[in-house]
Amino acid sequence: MEGFGGQLPFILLIFVVMYFFMIRPQMQKAKKEKKFAEELKKGDRVVTKSGLHGKVFDFSEKNNAVVIETGAGKLTFDKSAISLEMSQKLNAPPAEKKK
Repeated sequence: MEGFGGQLPFILLIFVVMYFFMIRPQMQKAKKEKKFAEELKKGDRVVTKSGLHGKVFDFSEKNNAVVIETGAGKLTFDKSAISLEMSQKLNAPPAEKKK
């Protein structure tokens, strides 16, 4: 049993490293995405995770969905289908080009 006692700190270290490099960042990302979905308002330009670009037209609180107006018409998507990263890139001010 003495061999396991020497390995215990190493095993605990592995779990601590996994928490800080894998689990915690994923939880923070999920929290940001939830906050982003709750703060959506009519007229916001968004991109879905499948790549569809559009503008928020209406909300369906009963279904936890959002109606997006696109060039092809109006489509209903679940709020979780809206991509935080791609929508932020779409709405970011254009960067100045260096000459």
